[in-house]
Amino acid sequence: MTPCLYSPFDADATVGVEPRARLGFGPRVKSFHKSGRLSDKALDRPILRKPQNMKISLTGAIVIAMIIGGLIGFGIAEHAFSAETASALLTTFDVLSKIFLKLIKTIVSPLIFATLVVGIAGHSNLKQVGRMGLKALVYFEVVTTLALFIGLAAINFTKAGVGVSKPESGAETLAKPPAQSASDIVLHVFPDNIAKSVAEGQVLQVVVFSLLFGMGLAMVDEKHKAKILPVIEAFAETMFKFTKIVMYYAPIAVGAAMAYAIGKMGVDVLGNLLKLVLTLYGALIVFLLFVLVPVALIFRINIRRFIKAVSEPASLAFATSASEAALPLAMERMEKFGVPRSVVSFVIPTGYSFNLDGSTLYLALASIFVAQAANIDLPLSTQIIMMVTLMLTSKGVAGVPRATLVIILGTCAQFGLPEWPVAVILGVDAIMDMARTAVNVTGNCLASAVVARWEGVLDDNPEATAAARLAAQA
Repeated sequence: MTPCLYSPFDADATVGVEPRARLGFGPRVKSFHKSGRLSDKALDRPILRKPQNMKISLTGAIVIAMIIGGLIGFGIAEHAFSAETASALLTTFDVLSKIFLKLIKTIVSPLIFATLVVGIAGHSNLKQVGRMGLKALVYFEVVTTLALFIGLAAINFTKAGVGVSKPESGAETLAKPPAQSASDIVLHVFPDNIAKSVAEGQVLQVVVFSLLFGMGLAMVDEKHKAKILPVIEAFAETMFKFTKIVMYYAPIAVGAAMAYAIGKMGVDVLGNLLKLVLTLYGALIVFLLFVLVPVALIFRINIRRFIKAVSEPASLAFATSASEAALPLAMERMEKFGVPRSVVSFVIPTGYSFNLDGSTLYLALASIFVAQAANIDLPLSTQIIMMVTLMLTSKGVAGVPRATLVIILGTCAQFGLPEWPVAVILGVDAIMDMARTAVNVTGNCLASAVVARWEGVLDDNPEATAAARLAAQA
């Protein structure tokens, strides 16, 4: 009987390394010498198997969408379309991106509530919650202080504000922020109506309510806890599935947001502010390399695994310029990274008010830019006082649209600086907002891993732990 060999030119096959029978695709492939004798290396020879379906990751889809959206936006800015078509495209892109942001906002508060309550009540270790909160706040203050002084050093080095001309009348302006005292900032943390806090997107107030609710649930009898806790736990899992569904829409929203931003601003808006933009991007890179990377090394965080975990939420934040858009995905990815849910659900949402590394760096940089543009020489002592002021005021306006510009206006009023340079910054604020938002998300993800390591609960091999748990259940 003539041996039938499996052809290497089969159109529906690709090269593999295991015997065909072991893959479940049919009999083993046999190899014969010219004499017809079976070769001893028959099982070692690469064989052919059916191709696997190629799947693109969410990060890859987002990057592709950003490129396509950027090209379309550039075409709109360069008048490649008629005025009517360009206007219709911009409106469409704006709607598509806002749909995603609205869906994300419906997820954030329920997800924080459910995961935080389960994390606290499920372990019933209230001392750990207090200890974890203290460690998180210490870490937040140290890192944001470093961000402030990196921004201060960068703008004093490049002097990006020197030579900026005052715009003609008609420049965009912002309403002056209401004066905030220390008591106002403290009271802003506590909710007076949880429904109002959820509706207004007051993340920190939702965190405080969830903490107190979780502590209360941890203190009730097991009989009552057993009725409530499984329901909230199931609700948390449902919200993660909700997030997964919404994330299928993320690449479309990202492409639309990029097309809208570039098409609306154009490339000529940079002008003499290119130096300011490059200063910010350079300072953020310095912050990542010389603050966050050393922190990761000190706390023995696997940098390669961390970059893989944070790449999707960071790219999503960059494209949408919205930290909230990446919050559910960031929580999910850091939990898979090995940070317990009880730590993730507390540290990351809290960091959205206390650990905005990119925004804090930008505040320092932009405030000194205003003085340079106005040709006002601020002594170093005044600059340091300004940094301390920013350190406090930046904590009190979470959820405020264009919050950083609002803070800068308040700082200008306090230190007797003119407001017109702030209007100049508005032209490139969207470009700078993308970078600082991505750094905000990256910094908060790292903060959750650092606190978990500090608490001794970071899992360095979550895949093996998950497999062992499944084996134990079986």
